[in-house]
Amino acid sequence: MTAVAKNFIAGEWVEAHEAAPNLNPSNIADTLGDYARGSAADVDAAAAAAKAAFPAWSRTTPYARHEILKKVATEIFARKEELGRLLSREEGKTLPEGIGEVTRAGQIFEFFAAETIRIAGETLPSVRPGIGVDVTREPLGIIGMITPWNFPIAIPAWKIAPALAYGNCVVFKPAELVPGSAHALAEIIVRAGVPAGVFNLVMGKGSVVGQRMLEHPDIAAISFTGSVPTGRRLAAAAIQAEPMKKIQLEMGGKNPLVVLDDADLSIAVECAVNGAFYSTGQRCTASSRLIVTEGIHDRFVAAMTERLSKLVVDDALKSGTQIGPVVDQSQLDQDLRYVEIGRQEGAKLAFGGERLNRETEGFYMAPALFVEATNQMRISREEIFGPVASVIRVKDYEEALATANDTAFGLASGICTTSLKYATHYRRNAEAGMVMVNLPTAGVDFHVPFGGRKSSSYGPREQGSYAREFFTQVKTQYTLA
Repeated sequence: MTAVAKNFIAGEWVEAHEAAPNLNPSNIADTLGDYARGSAADVDAAAAAAKAAFPAWSRTTPYARHEILKKVATEIFARKEELGRLLSREEGKTLPEGIGEVTRAGQIFEFFAAETIRIAGETLPSVRPGIGVDVTREPLGIIGMITPWNFPIAIPAWKIAPALAYGNCVVFKPAELVPGSAHALAEIIVRAGVPAGVFNLVMGKGSVVGQRMLEHPDIAAISFTGSVPTGRRLAAAAIQAEPMKKIQLEMGGKNPLVVLDDADLSIAVECAVNGAFYSTGQRCTASSRLIVTEGIHDRFVAAMTERLSKLVVDDALKSGTQIGPVVDQSQLDQDLRYVEIGRQEGAKLAFGGERLNRETEGFYMAPALFVEATNQMRISREEIFGPVASVIRVKDYEEALATANDTAFGLASGICTTSLKYATHYRRNAEAGMVMVNLPTAGVDFHVPFGGRKSSSYGPREQGSYAREFFTQVKTQYTLA
């Protein structure tokens, strides 16, 4: 019998009563292995272990935490090709993208290794004589982490690394579809020497593991990346919990890329193709609304269809593949359903949108480009989370900006233009947490804040030094001299 990959609780690899296979979306006959599915009791055990470990871990020296995180980064860098292959095999993004994501995970751990020794406070004079005031940051306690399937090692890294750097303990639940990358990361963290109970991995269903994390009274905070409906439910439950939980939510996006008449056409097309279709469009920062002014519209559409016709959709591990499969059958069904919705709404399918057959049976789909779309259509309002983008024709910059901002989401927003005037105005007036000029909306650095507005995000930003806003709490201390 094949061994089941175990959960990690209280410093031990622990078997579960259930397990599930991890399938390769490029080749569903290929199984990466069986992975444990934990229970509510496993969450209880992990939380108890974290609670016991927290007092000592939260008071370790910054350099002790630095050394552990640095070891994690070093091993990730050393194994980036191997781990990238694992990631691409289980999630479906191309091998270069998989290796790139693993590299980013290493960079994140390396960054937060350094952050451990940059935790600063303030000493202020009181308005009252003879009194000193110190403002310090302290860890929260136990943090529950629920991560999505589309970035199976980078997103866990940008939650786990700051949590450990600032002295918190972790209960980590990865997405059910991609346990392999999470398990490999857990093994690396364990080998780096993290004390028992400080880091715990509980794989399993969100309805079981995630729900118990939300309910558990000893888990002080939840950091979640996933869908808007689930995020809203988590936020409501966190507020009602006793005691109340701190909550951090990264959710959806319906990100615009504006293309003005004065744009460099080749740059605009590359920004659109990269942002909308790379990683099979399965990025919350994907530019699924392409808002194009009249003077360049027809040339842009022609160039896009020509560019899409040359894209190679195939097995994620094959050399030369530019777009891999959709992650699973459920997601593929959703993508194809939205293609049909777009047709019914009156948009014209200019390219793609059909299921593809390849040498191996997988969840392949031709990237879909709609034209003659409006910003009121469902395909322009709802997050599809697949290789589907709509071109919306507008009259001028003013209409483009208004259309870009006319959305319930506010994660990323982009513009392609050679005008400094319009670029500067757009950067200031785009209603999004991240704005790109002549760059794809997808793709951000590891050392700067990540997050959005409106229904895209809730709570403090992730990544960079801004991560301390969520992973620490402020204490103000008064002393009579």
